[in-house]
Amino acid sequence: MKTHQTDFSTGNVYRNIMEVAVPMIIAQILNLLYNVVDRIYIGRIPEIGATALTGVGLCFPIITLITAFTYLFGNGGSPLCSMERGRGNEEEAEMLMGNTFVMLIGTGVILTVIGLVFYRPILYAFGASDVTFPYAASYIKIYLLGTLFVMITLGMNPFINSQGFGNTGMLTILIGAVLNIILDPLFIFVLGMGVRGAAVATIISQFCSAMWVLNFLRGKKAVLNLKRSAMKISWKRVRDITSLGMSGFFMAFTNSLVQVVCNATLQNWGGDIYVGVMTVLNSVRDILTMPVHGLATGASPVMSFNYGEKAYARVKKAIKFVTIVCVVFTMAGWGILKLIPEFFIRIFNNDPELLEKGVPALHIYFFGFCFMALQFTGQSVFVALGKAKRATFFSLLRKAIIVVPLTILLPYMNGLGTDGVFWAEPISNLVGGCACFFTMLATVLPELNGKEK
Repeated sequence: MKTHQTDFSTGNVYRNIMEVAVPMIIAQILNLLYNVVDRIYIGRIPEIGATALTGVGLCFPIITLITAFTYLFGNGGSPLCSMERGRGNEEEAEMLMGNTFVMLIGTGVILTVIGLVFYRPILYAFGASDVTFPYAASYIKIYLLGTLFVMITLGMNPFINSQGFGNTGMLTILIGAVLNIILDPLFIFVLGMGVRGAAVATIISQFCSAMWVLNFLRGKKAVLNLKRSAMKISWKRVRDITSLGMSGFFMAFTNSLVQVVCNATLQNWGGDIYVGVMTVLNSVRDILTMPVHGLATGASPVMSFNYGEKAYARVKKAIKFVTIVCVVFTMAGWGILKLIPEFFIRIFNNDPELLEKGVPALHIYFFGFCFMALQFTGQSVFVALGKAKRATFFSLLRKAIIVVPLTILLPYMNGLGTDGVFWAEPISNLVGGCACFFTMLATVLPELNGKEK
């Protein structure tokens, strides 16, 4: 594929966004395939599929937590990098990238060690039973060995996108996803490795993606290069990177927290089958939110660059475009879920009990799904423009302050039981999404209008 660079300072804003966002959306969907393909194949292992799927689902909070740290550094450093490029300061942009890389590597090593030492008590705390623990342990012990590859791939790929190389950023994920799809059935079924095979396929795929990222960022085609001289840690840069990345970190971290609380609560109220239902619902949600997340993330470097260049009218156009597209897409997604809920559950497993309990839960969980788009839009604008405190606050509001308490309390209200756990999500989308989006409109737009004068 030809290496194409988008110039964020010229041309139609909508086209600039789509040139970065479309490859990024494809990349986000392909990235999702790392885990979704694992779940699909695992759910179809003869005789043990449903139990194995539940076991692997217990690993999601750990995987999400690892992803949270890639957001902390990668999604914190890349907008700052774009702003410096907009200001014409490429040396500082490279320093930000180098510092991000060092923090990703150091954190990856620490997470690997902690995970391998404490995975047993962590999995039981996350809702594992004696039946599901062996499958969860088999998967996570191998997956953790690839933590560094995940950190490099997801943490450094935003720096490729922030330079305007959307197609190259997409290839990062495409390489890993295609390999994973090919290797999964080979290791799981042909070699008879089961759940362990899915994990082996995943870390091999992530290794190849990580090598691709490093090769590009250290090569001649990149505008900004990953240089050893830029890896000297400056604590001021690290502070700026983590301050802005804290929003994405808390979004992922609180997602992990919610998964833990949901699994533990569902285990208490409904047993392993409802933990399996939540595993499927999380997978369906990931599928439907990836295009929205990809668009919002793809628009971020365009907004950051133009904000740094003081082209505020272009920033406002970008905000309007992202809002409209995200809301329309999530409305359509909600409608499709209402029409064919069984289809989405059958993607993972055909177990009659899973279908019986999963369809009503899906209707509750995705009620008012369009409000989630408001959270993504508001959040992406705050991050792109460097509004770190607001971005962090609204990350915490929707999940930690709204979802977690509701997940614990609602099952006791009016005999809701397990349904109460599923109602926590749509309530948080409505309250948290609207609060984030309308605060963004009330604070960011007046600022942009004032600076235009």
